[in-house]
Amino acid sequence: MLLDDAFLVPEDAESAAGSTRLERTRRNALADVELALSWRSAQAAHTDVYAAFNLNLWRDWMPPEIEALLLDKPLGQTGGLKLAPGVLTAESNPRDVLDIPLARFNKRYRKNLVVEPRAGRFYPKGYIAGVRDIYSEDFTPFRVGAVNGETLTVDLGHPLAGHELTLSANILDIREVASERGGRAQDVQQIIAGNGPGMQARWRGQPTDFFADSPFARGDEDDDGLFYTRPRFVDHLDSTALKQVRRHYARLIAKGARVLDLMSSMNSHLDAALELSAVTGLGMNEDELAANEMLSRRVVHDLNRESRLPFPDADFDAVVCTVSVEYLVRPFEVFREVARVLRPGGKFIVTFSNRWFPPKAIGIWADLHPFERMGLVLEYFLESGRFANLKTFSLTGLPRPRDDKYASQMQWSDPVYSVWGEAV
Repeated sequence: MLLDDAFLVPEDAESAAGSTRLERTRRNALADVELALSWRSAQAAHTDVYAAFNLNLWRDWMPPEIEALLLDKPLGQTGGLKLAPGVLTAESNPRDVLDIPLARFNKRYRKNLVVEPRAGRFYPKGYIAGVRDIYSEDFTPFRVGAVNGETLTVDLGHPLAGHELTLSANILDIREVASERGGRAQDVQQIIAGNGPGMQARWRGQPTDFFADSPFARGDEDDDGLFYTRPRFVDHLDSTALKQVRRHYARLIAKGARVLDLMSSMNSHLDAALELSAVTGLGMNEDELAANEMLSRRVVHDLNRESRLPFPDADFDAVVCTVSVEYLVRPFEVFREVARVLRPGGKFIVTFSNRWFPPKAIGIWADLHPFERMGLVLEYFLESGRFANLKTFSLTGLPRPRDDKYASQMQWSDPVYSVWGEAV
């Protein structure tokens, strides 16, 4: 794994009252399992974690290699499995990359919207209906590899094809199944790799064209100071997701560090056990910052008006930015500034989810697949030229807390996505 050990702990497992707990997995058992897929691109290391709850080891479909990783195992980590090409995704096939006329891309596929194809971006296959017998209702993603005049290079393969993959399992809970009565089977391959992993990497090492079409335009271009005048004393993610964010930061930030919480609010989501020597909060609302008991210093500052940070060089050991990067309209300048105020080797950790204030988010954010958003943030890091050891992390599949106000409408906890690097 990209991270040194398992991410989830047994307390994250689903409680099933009355179920008989087992010491080892077996076919007539249910298991809650953390499945962590690790891989590398030319620019970064990646770990994508899926929390597979109520995995039915008799009914759910999985390749023999993954079955062997999970069966007859005790609670805890089962080790890593290097996956041969074709086990988790289809093998890389040169026939999946082809040149087509630009006219085959239906720019008006979405009602009342004209979409121009951009190199490196993903689109539903319905945009190129008729190519290779693709039909217009096919929403499976394909990638535009390159745009060359009146010709498009498109890649129909899986975004992980060609990458060396390692799968790790961490068994959180095992319980007996009293009887089998049918039901819906899970496709383990699909839940691990079918919903985005691979989309955060560049295509063949070429920068993704996120920056055409005015990507930083917003629905509300009025003064940000007016929008943030009224304090909002609410957390923007559910409690399970926020716990995972705190845990994520605790794994990456050293005890006693000096931390800048960039675009801060009433909470910094930093674990008190880190015993940080100082936490500076930079945000837009004075009342929200005042309510944040973690902060030792508070600075009201609008990064969209003035990207220069009011701190000396090498002033911090770590900088965190939590569910806010989507509001930056000058991200390149801000990322260079963050590198300046970090000591060499200090980490900049950007974390986000799938919830935001639409009027103030940059226009491209809502158009991207969640895993493409990690790719966008990676491009911010790469463009600055000031960070090394880049990494991405995703965590999906955890159940929403039962006491959450949206629990009746949403089954899953808010996903956690993160990109980070070390200042050079």
